[in-house]
Amino acid sequence: MSMVGNLRKVADLTRRSLRRVDLSHPARSPLGSTVVNCVVYRDGVRQPGTDSVEEAVRHARKHRGGFVWLGLHEPGEEEFAGVAELFGLHPLAVEDAVHAHQRPKVEQYGDVLFAVFKTVTYVEHAELTATSEVVDTGEIMVFTGPDFVVTVRHGRHGSLGPLREDLEADPQQLAKGPSAVLHAIADHVVDDYVTVADAVQNDIDQVETDVFSPRSPGNADAGRIYQLKRELLELKRAVVPLARPLSRLASEPARSIEPEIQPYFRDVADHLTRVTEQITAFDSLLDSFLQAHLAQVTVAQNEDMRKITAWAAIIAVPTMVCGVYGMNFDHMPELRWRFGYPLVLAVIATACFVIHRGFKRNGWL
Repeated sequence: MSMVGNLRKVADLTRRSLRRVDLSHPARSPLGSTVVNCVVYRDGVRQPGTDSVEEAVRHARKHRGGFVWLGLHEPGEEEFAGVAELFGLHPLAVEDAVHAHQRPKVEQYGDVLFAVFKTVTYVEHAELTATSEVVDTGEIMVFTGPDFVVTVRHGRHGSLGPLREDLEADPQQLAKGPSAVLHAIADHVVDDYVTVADAVQNDIDQVETDVFSPRSPGNADAGRIYQLKRELLELKRAVVPLARPLSRLASEPARSIEPEIQPYFRDVADHLTRVTEQITAFDSLLDSFLQAHLAQVTVAQNEDMRKITAWAAIIAVPTMVCGVYGMNFDHMPELRWRFGYPLVLAVIATACFVIHRGFKRNGWL
């Protein structure tokens, strides 16, 4: 019985070290198709691969200066339950990570920092139309603890594989721990904002050319301008709300952020400010383009109305003359005159020519 008691004690200690995870329960196991990568780092150097997330956590906690980076893609509630229990994640943050569609934010739950970033990508298109998709958005949720980083990605883009490789190429920065990974992700997301904003500017330049082109005024229809404004609004929803969270990371003390990492967040915040100002300028430009386009349409309609009015005035002359001579009276001048018919035609042609020339000179025709 004493041997059984010792075995139970060892089992209890093991479960506590793993944050009370039931590894035998398949539904709660953190391993699954949603796991993109699980890597252990010690002093900024990648360690040999492990067979399970539990083993990676155990290995990271055995050595000082080690942490595990677990990457997930669109996990379900049951799939994420094991991860949440393993790392001691707060239920509210877990709910946000699973269901997505969150605003950019930063929240502290004990020793764990939870950050939400909106990712964006530019959708290539041969020609901007009234239904073109210009900006596609996704989300990255980051849980940062003393010895772990858990990233949850939603959407078709925003892969962190290249970012992981860049960090591994700089062991000195990666040795600063999970907060260095958080900074790298924030910097990566904001750099994408810059790239997308520059690409959107090309579309705005094309719309501007179409609106103010002297050869084809008003060629950019309102539907294209309005669609671009909607896509720009999607980008704005991703960029603008991130300003406050980045300001907190850059200035307010946090248990999960190393003090030496905070200046790096200030640099990211500066880049974000630049993008925010750029998007605001884009929005104002599109408003101006829309107003200019509507003004051009109004001017074109006025010109058409003037032309119609001018031609109606010209046609009114022969209509009047023919109406007079079409009356059924016996005693009318020039009815029996030999040159009456040519004279009336000459008078009609002369009057129409004079009126046409007058309208032409005044710019109505």
